[in-house]
Amino acid sequence: MAQRIRVSAPHGEDYDIVIERGLLADAERLVNEFGLGGTVAIITSETILDLYARPLAQSLPNAKVFAMADGEQHKNLATFTMLQRQLAEHRCDRKTTVVALGGGVVGDTAGFVAATYMRGVRLVQVPTTLLSMVDSSVGGKVAVDIPEGKNLVGAFKQPAAVLIDPTVLATLPPVEYRCGMAEALKHGLLADVTLLEPRLHAPDQIEAFLERAIRVKVDVVEQDPFEQGLRQTLNLGHTFGHALEQVSQYAWKHGEAVAVGLVAAARLSSRLNLLDEQTATQIEDLLAETGLPTHFHQYEPEALWQAMHTDKKWQSGHSRFILLEGMNRAVVHEDIPKEEVIAVLASMRRDE
Repeated sequence: MAQRIRVSAPHGEDYDIVIERGLLADAERLVNEFGLGGTVAIITSETILDLYARPLAQSLPNAKVFAMADGEQHKNLATFTMLQRQLAEHRCDRKTTVVALGGGVVGDTAGFVAATYMRGVRLVQVPTTLLSMVDSSVGGKVAVDIPEGKNLVGAFKQPAAVLIDPTVLATLPPVEYRCGMAEALKHGLLADVTLLEPRLHAPDQIEAFLERAIRVKVDVVEQDPFEQGLRQTLNLGHTFGHALEQVSQYAWKHGEAVAVGLVAAARLSSRLNLLDEQTATQIEDLLAETGLPTHFHQYEPEALWQAMHTDKKWQSGHSRFILLEGMNRAVVHEDIPKEEVIAVLASMRRDE
């Protein structure tokens, strides 16, 4: 059964998130209901180019496909410029709809292209990974990375729709599925402990799992669409995770880095007597049981600390961390002493 979640967005740009098996194969609905009958620019990744992008383009009346390389290291200004120029070379105009077909890297990059090409064209998000389904495709934040930090160049761009076809998860590699679980479990820690229950992680529960995880984010972004307060809590674990990604030059996958970040946030919360040690341990055990990493090798805590200085939540050089004061109680804490953060990072570093 199809699930439909209505998102209230600023400036009357409300949109629907539709969760339905077989949706990508229903060309008639894609054209008539979701407005893909005109000129469509499908931006995708090389991995799913033949798997989903070309078949989708062939089913639509006037669609072109543009592929970018896989991996966070390609979510950059060079790729952004390449795609902008390709759209121009193929005479895409202001009536063009950009379809972001792929994982979070594609969604962020294609979304930023749509936000800026000819000062903004219509965008439809079609996430194909668990991570992008429960997190990055929802809420209108789009961006690319620069060497100084992750997601530092971007915009707010609300999609016209988010179309989720769970059948595409059948081709998702297990490691990518686990990466998506990190973001979904984060939503469980923030607002819905049901998401932490193993019974909801079964394959036959995927629609219910997706809906609950997505509703957590929707509830937050509707209250704080431009990340002025509450929405910052969605970055639980991300200050640590983004630093790990940056220092590793994006050798770490986002979801795996977030998992380590969630452990670090729980440990820091416990160290500061905000969270009881038992709950912090339960969080770490849950992530480990899901197959996600809970520690790191090689990188020096000092290097990770320095990488955190470009975190978007920090202001005027003052540190800001999302910490837990209990299950479903995330709070922004400022000016956490460096030595406390370093101590947590040191406790999580393992020798090879």
